[in-house]
Amino acid sequence: RKMNRWYGKVGYIETVEIEPGIWEEKETVRSYYGELVRNSSKFRVSGDVNDDKDVSVELSIVADPYSSLHFHSIRYVEFGGVKWKVNTVEPKRPRLILSLGGEYNG
Repeated sequence: RKMNRWYGKVGYIETVEIEPGIWEEKETVRSYYGELVRNSSKFRVSGDVNDDKDVSVELSIVADPYSSLHFHSIRYVEFGGVKWKVNTVEPKRPRLILSLGGEYNG
């Protein structure tokens, strides 16, 4: 079975202490190669004028030393020109499996 190749940006958000007692979020963006494991989408009925669009995408990226140490800080992936929330990260050496959900609004 042939998987679709993917190349894009992964966003990490970490809380760092910039001065004693003062913390802020620091964003790091890195580019990765990977494969599209699963790709589907659906509209979720909401109380808004327009229904919300959810994606169900799994990306398998080749982990590097940074992603292996900071996988718990992965918050979004750029896919199809949109930033999507990362719902789960599953380490499966030498890869990370990223499950994407709704749009990221960080």
